[in-house]
Amino acid sequence: MKRRKSLKPFAYDLEESDLKRERRKARELRESQWWKRRVARGRCHYCGASTPPGELTMDHIVPIARGGKSTRGNVVPCCKSCNNAKKQLLPMEWEEYLKNAGPKTNDLK
Repeated sequence: MKRRKSLKPFAYDLEESDLKRERRKARELRESQWWKRRVARGRCHYCGASTPPGELTMDHIVPIARGGKSTRGNVVPCCKSCNNAKKQLLPMEWEEYLKNAGPKTNDLK
């Protein structure tokens, strides 16, 4: 994977071909039995809310745009509220966000 020099810490300016490849892998992973079983549990990885399987989205723990891969160890099912709130944050940045968000961290919906 080619990376261009970037001034942002933990951020990578990836080639478009790398991003497309990882997105393709994510689409393939979404069709796997492993993913379907994860989603069937109906639980958001981040807030723990019970969510209908059809409403869960795939989130990359380390976002593709920040060097993450579309692998089983880097994707989790989460509700749309958590996915939208997390955006491109790394796990340590997400934890900081939740800490600063206050006591309603489990009620992002």
